[in-house]
Amino acid sequence: MAVPILADRAETFAANRARGEIALSVASSGGVTRRRHVGEAGSLRVRFPGPRAADLQAVLVNTAGGIAGGDHFAIDIAVGKAARLAVTSAAAEKVYRSLGPDAAVHLKLKVQAGGDLTWLPQETILFDRARLRRTIDVDLAGSATLVLAEALVFGRAAMGETVRQGSVFDRWRVRRGGKLVFAETMRLDGEIDATLRQPAVAAGGAAVATLLIVPGDEARVAAVRAVLQPHGEAALSAWNGLAVARFIAGDSAALRHDLTAVLAALGVALPRLWLNS
Repeated sequence: MAVPILADRAETFAANRARGEIALSVASSGGVTRRRHVGEAGSLRVRFPGPRAADLQAVLVNTAGGIAGGDHFAIDIAVGKAARLAVTSAAAEKVYRSLGPDAAVHLKLKVQAGGDLTWLPQETILFDRARLRRTIDVDLAGSATLVLAEALVFGRAAMGETVRQGSVFDRWRVRRGGKLVFAETMRLDGEIDATLRQPAVAAGGAAVATLLIVPGDEARVAAVRAVLQPHGEAALSAWNGLAVARFIAGDSAALRHDLTAVLAALGVALPRLWLNS
């Protein structure tokens, strides 16, 4: 019996790419945050390890074991009125070398009035010649609370790895009360290692992170500055009711130390998985 053979190599490649989707909504009932809807598809899963409480904890799992070129992942999270949700990941995500296509990650977060969302996944580690295209869209009610941190690590320092080439496109858009309050796009393309070595970029750092706090003000930022003793470089600022912290470090351990210190100074509870890794 003859076995059909796909003549188009691109079609064969696409058929073997990982796909993953999570659609999660939570609501508050009797002072307890409960799952309202949980949808999973492909290689993405979400688990809830903690007991019933005012704050619901969610852990994201990628059963594909990482992200490769041509993979596509989408996460859609909605937090209802007065609900409280904290999300992390089971492990650091790895983005492997691509043969050409970008790996796409789309994150959509929505928090209704009085809701509270803490988004603290573990680091995203990029390998040499990785190609990542990520979009983050956040829709907040005027009285919603958000803590959002994302960390990118370019190669594993302990393994002597360097990300010499690749592509990273990272776009953030945050709306509060329907108004755009935070927008930025970061793009690194081509000779990433050479770009990161430039003094005006990362001065040789191989790990970067951004932390967004809403609401945030200068008083909270000043309190953190007063106690912060970073292993790398960290800077904080506040404007228009939000605060942003930026981090640059030589490796993931130093970055984790600095990010953890700022979160602790802000009174943000750290995910248990952060403390165990």
